[in-house]
Amino acid sequence: MSSTTPLLIVVSGPSGVGKDALLCQMKDLGYPYFFAVTATTRPQRPGETDGVDYHFITEAKFTDMIERGELLEWANVYGNLYGIPKKPVEQALVEGKDVIVRIDVQGAATIKRIAPHASLIFVSPPSMEELQRRLRERKTESPADLELRLKIAQREMETLPSFDYVVVSQKDGMDVAISQIEAIITAEKCRRRGLRFTVRLGGEPLNAEPWNLEPIDLPEVFLDGKEKIPGAASNQPAQ
Repeated sequence: MSSTTPLLIVVSGPSGVGKDALLCQMKDLGYPYFFAVTATTRPQRPGETDGVDYHFITEAKFTDMIERGELLEWANVYGNLYGIPKKPVEQALVEGKDVIVRIDVQGAATIKRIAPHASLIFVSPPSMEELQRRLRERKTESPADLELRLKIAQREMETLPSFDYVVVSQKDGMDVAISQIEAIITAEKCRRRGLRFTVRLGGEPLNAEPWNLEPIDLPEVFLDGKEKIPGAASNQPAQ
């Protein structure tokens, strides 16, 4: 195993900014990262593949995962539950793989507390007008839901300075944004070269610091210290 610390990269940003499309394109291009798959209780949309885009599970199954402490982080967003299964992420880090996690802004704050060495990338729209256009084109929200998402997106944009990096998702293609994410990962790998790491799977450490993904009990706030936004709730995994 390489002595270079495997990276935990968190990709976040407002709903509709294009996080899913960016990471899907990176997977299609064969980037050698472990892309964590989010578990969710929301209905599967046309064109989505279970186990690839999301793990589509029942609310009972999701609740069981919370109680068993099997989620790195979870949130209730617009009435649907989303969470990152912990074991695959830890196992990938044990194997020395760089991990990319796609998550909402509050979830990013949670992971940063659990794993302070994680690198946080905020994917930003070029403008709020462009974000509104993208959300309308998706045609997956009612007018009321769309209005709520835009209000929440504005609040999420205010947390941008608390992220390590910002990538603007332009409307004319993803190539530049993908190149910037790759450049960020390359820079982080160079900065941490020679460091060693630990991953705890609920038992003894398997190597040395800094990785330890055990959950901790902290209040639900944004990275900038503000209270959680209306319409969404982020939670630590069950102890």
